[in-house]
Amino acid sequence: MNADKHKQAILTKAYELGFFYCGFSKAGFLEDEVPRLENWLNNNRNGKMAYMENHFDKRLDPTKLVPGAKSVISLLFNYATHTTQTDTTAPKVSKYAFGEDYHFLVKERLSALFSFIRETIGNVEGRAFVDSAPVMDKAWAKKSGLGWIGKNSNLIHPKEGSFFFIAELITDLEFEQDAPMKDYCGTCTKCIDDCPTDAIIEPYVVDGSKCISYLTIELKDEILPSEFKGKMDNWAFGCDVCQDVCPWNRFSKQHQEERLSNPKLLDFTKEDWLDLNEETFRELLKRSPLKRTKYKGLKRNLNFIDSRSK
Repeated sequence: MNADKHKQAILTKAYELGFFYCGFSKAGFLEDEVPRLENWLNNNRNGKMAYMENHFDKRLDPTKLVPGAKSVISLLFNYATHTTQTDTTAPKVSKYAFGEDYHFLVKERLSALFSFIRETIGNVEGRAFVDSAPVMDKAWAKKSGLGWIGKNSNLIHPKEGSFFFIAELITDLEFEQDAPMKDYCGTCTKCIDDCPTDAIIEPYVVDGSKCISYLTIELKDEILPSEFKGKMDNWAFGCDVCQDVCPWNRFSKQHQEERLSNPKLLDFTKEDWLDLNEETFRELLKRSPLKRTKYKGLKRNLNFIDSRSK
């Protein structure tokens, strides 16, 4: 079904639900991504994220993931904040984890948008995704005209920077595709120069196995690799360095979503973190992204970056 006449109504509803950008692209095979993904995997840039090797065909073609798919609707949800952790010496937490887990929040809004589309248009088939399946969200957002992929491999929007979540609705509706955006990184190499672990091995290529976000979240080993001792820049969960130094993030604006801020977490001192027990972990981090590490994983990270630990 050609749904272009409903495009504006979908955009209006998306903005009403808190998404600040929405773009449309034709579902199909991501031919340009094949060599990049193959090279990345063949060089073990995924570290121990074995799941990145699964569903290769579906990852590159959403019509294999969602039968009958005609379009990908990509959406951006702002999490940029000027708020910081109160104690500047406390172990650092990535901005996206300052509040409630975005999977809950964004999925709720995405489901509401999908319900609106069905109420407005009729029998629409499709699926909603929030970083929860083999969908190359950045590639689709780029294809939908929502930004370009920067040298740090993050999607960058010229008016908003890169502190946002990406979500998709893959549907059997047909839309005219939005025009892609050119790359405005230019000669800048700030993200490469400032990465504490030299994870950005060349422009546009991140060695995931060296990335602090991977080390503190994805890697499940009992002990972090000794080669990174003293290089973690005090990060206990995630890392924002390559985004914080990106000149385009001077345009990022404070989000207005209360659920993305947990004052108790932000007020935690260095001592509070180092003395964290399992009961406090469960109470403080209800519905928090930090629960992904589990208590044992977070304590591993905290002990690794503690200057008193050898």
